[in-house]
Amino acid sequence: MTITRFLTGITTSGTPHLGNYVGSIRPSVRASQTPNVESFYFLADYHALIKIDDPARIQRSTLEIAASWLAAGLNPDHVTFYRQSDVPEIPELTWLLTCVTGKGVLNRAHAYKASVDKNIAAGIDPDADVTAGLFMYPVLMGADILMFNAHKVPVGRDQIQHIEMARDMAASFNHRYGVYFVPPQAEIEESVATLPGLDGRKMSKSYDNTIPLFSSREQLKKLITGIKTDSRAPGEPKDTEGSALFQIYQAFASEEETAKLRQAYADGIAWGDAKALLLDRVDQEIAPMRAAYEDLMAHPERIEALLLQGAAKARAIATPFMAQLRAAVGLRSLDTAAKADSGKTAKAALASFKQYREKDGQFYFKLVDSTGGLLLQSRGFESPKVAGQAIAQLQREGAAGITALQIQIEALDAPAQAAAAQALTALAEAAEAAEKK
Repeated sequence: MTITRFLTGITTSGTPHLGNYVGSIRPSVRASQTPNVESFYFLADYHALIKIDDPARIQRSTLEIAASWLAAGLNPDHVTFYRQSDVPEIPELTWLLTCVTGKGVLNRAHAYKASVDKNIAAGIDPDADVTAGLFMYPVLMGADILMFNAHKVPVGRDQIQHIEMARDMAASFNHRYGVYFVPPQAEIEESVATLPGLDGRKMSKSYDNTIPLFSSREQLKKLITGIKTDSRAPGEPKDTEGSALFQIYQAFASEEETAKLRQAYADGIAWGDAKALLLDRVDQEIAPMRAAYEDLMAHPERIEALLLQGAAKARAIATPFMAQLRAAVGLRSLDTAAKADSGKTAKAALASFKQYREKDGQFYFKLVDSTGGLLLQSRGFESPKVAGQAIAQLQREGAAGITALQIQIEALDAPAQAAAAQALTALAEAAEAAEKK
């Protein structure tokens, strides 16, 4: 049975809004309820420090976001739900990744480039008011993801770059030290990847154009009434393309409901009527969660207890994994280093490949240690020759070959990958030494 890990976080910099809900909270809660999924949800309070210098606001936002997730149906017993700052292994991993990430990669980060471009347009120093935190933001995000070897990360389309950068960091670390990290993938709901705000731009606290998630119906009505529309009169056909009102409705409606509104646009629905439809559709989904949210907000001690429990659960994974990573990069105890290296080489030298054919007619191979324990399992190959070529590449390139053949090699968990990487490296070194003789 293959387990898929989902991971997502929300920066604790403001009150959750509809964009957070449809782009992150809702899809991640749904993912947590599907079979064979292991979910990680965190409150990104370290990230908030990059742009918020109001401690009370960060604390309040942490409470509001946690309450929103729980009210939306997140079950802490079935997921790992934690506050980023409660897991000290994350900033430590950030430093390890910093040391394998090129500055040129970070120069291309959207947030940093946007700040530089803004300064240049204003005729001031390109790096004016750009902190090292903003510049290093993608590395911290990479650490969030790679700490738990998440397979999929639900993000808006504008966040894909950060997932790609995390993949680059994983590949860079794996190439240097052996395969410890799984390359993550972005998970996007195409229809709601980026929800527009009241002014038509991306819904964002930065633009002050948001619709708070748990607004009262009256407040929700007031905000929806203020959504920017064009001047077309009732009876005049309207475009769905570029319509913030239509896009928000689509994020909450079924395909059938969306099709009806699209036809209503073509028939010239009045903007007031369209906004009334949006109000009813959004409130239909949000209203049942409001009472739970308000109760949680009134009892912050319950949320604090859940977050601390979640942190303990997260650290049960992060602490031993971080110990492996520290050893991988050479941060080892001096009195055990020689013994560990000797034992590793002896064990790795006894590792061997086993090639075989299954009932499906395909050819497979596996790498096993001296006790027969599985270190690496291949996918099926169409011929023994192709399987043999893959084995030869692994024997020749050692641990680096796992990354080169990542499409052909089935991903194992991080500890198994580390053991396989050590065994392959030793085999490659032995082969090279034999050739020299």
